[in-house]
Amino acid sequence: MMKFYPICTITKLIAVCSVILAFETAYNNHAFAQTSDLDDLFLELQNEDPKGYKKVEEKIWTEWRKSGSIDVDFLLERGMDAMSNGNFVESVQYFTAAIKEAPNFSEAWNMRATVFFLMENYIFSVADIQQTLHLNPRHFGALGGLGMIFERTKRPKQALEVYKKLLDVHPHSKNAQDAVIRLTQQLKGTSL
Repeated sequence: MMKFYPICTITKLIAVCSVILAFETAYNNHAFAQTSDLDDLFLELQNEDPKGYKKVEEKIWTEWRKSGSIDVDFLLERGMDAMSNGNFVESVQYFTAAIKEAPNFSEAWNMRATVFFLMENYIFSVADIQQTLHLNPRHFGALGGLGMIFERTKRPKQALEVYKKLLDVHPHSKNAQDAVIRLTQQLKGTSL
């Protein structure tokens, strides 16, 4: 069931997303990483040969899920389990606890943004996406989520812009490639 939001809520969402896009534009070189391993993996991801990109993508996700704390990693895992079982409120509690323990751990913010997205609470999701991208500007998962939110809130031009930024980071993302084609077709005849 699709939820409809008042115009003031959508306006707030757009304002928050504008801040995110401005931040992304300022850091367009994506030179920030938590580890040199991630830098190497992102270089591999830029390889023109699409073979093997899924393995590289999974290695990036594995690195992102390392907080450096056994307790925080446990909270993240429990939250992910709860989310996959449809226990969204419980998963938000686990991710919130992880954020309290490690506020600079971008993946906890990203996972909570994902749960809020699944709950169709786009305002909270966007706020957590903003924090994820502040901590990790190359987070293609967060960019993908933001693109989907723009699509669901009938902002195709902004969605297209976000998906293009995602492809700068992850040129082999099939979802982003498909979205760019779909939105370009949808916006044909309108001013981009």
